[in-house]
Amino acid sequence: MISVITGASAGIGAAAAEELSRRGHRVVLVGRDQSRLNAVADTLTGPEGDVVTCDFSSLDDVRRLAALLRERYERIGVLANNAGVMSPDRRMTQDGHELMVQVNHLAPLLLTSTLADRVDRVVTTSSRAGQSGRIDPDDLSREHRRWNGWLQYGDTKQANALFTVALAARGVAATCFHPGVIRTGFAGDARLMRLALALPGFAKPPEHGARPLVHLATHPDGVERAGGYYSGGRFERVPSMSDPELAERLWQTSLAALAG
Repeated sequence: MISVITGASAGIGAAAAEELSRRGHRVVLVGRDQSRLNAVADTLTGPEGDVVTCDFSSLDDVRRLAALLRERYERIGVLANNAGVMSPDRRMTQDGHELMVQVNHLAPLLLTSTLADRVDRVVTTSSRAGQSGRIDPDDLSREHRRWNGWLQYGDTKQANALFTVALAARGVAATCFHPGVIRTGFAGDARLMRLALALPGFAKPPEHGARPLVHLATHPDGVERAGGYYSGGRFERVPSMSDPELAERLWQTSLAALAG
């Protein structure tokens, strides 16, 4: 089975790649840094993995990735949308979108929708932060609302869950999950988060965060509940993260943003 994992150069993505490889999956590692991806590939104990570089802050790079994956693989058993970013400062991409909106939401939507006819199941790394999200499909980058990094991040994690609902409505076997608070370099230059992660017992190792991804990727029935959000290993219904009408609006406006 081919399993494509984005954000696979470290953290949850790397840990999930190692476990899926151990279970016999041929893992395709996707990330920005070739040398770090190669280092992860060297740890795989199962079938030889593939390495593909892609920067989600460039939609053209995501389109290139999608075209390459379509060319190389007739079927993809699992697409794990795990790449993500948290930025305390407002940054805009060359495509005109706020960085977190593009990397966490628009880029995986573009990749997934382009590959949907080739993929058996989609697993997306969301977060409990999505419960505080207030996504506005007509104002994805918060240009007309109060902006701070954590508000925008929460919006994108809510978007991950709503994107999963929209995929399921289109017949795609899709789930998403909260990985827990994990010790990775994900927080970047978010100083308060770095301090919190340094507290003893506050954060878990990447292997802990990879467990729900691996479970949802390998569950024998395909998915436990299509369109579902999982936290702590269990399905959890959060109204703001499972509203089908909001999910459809977000899907349509996001496609329009990608086309524009």
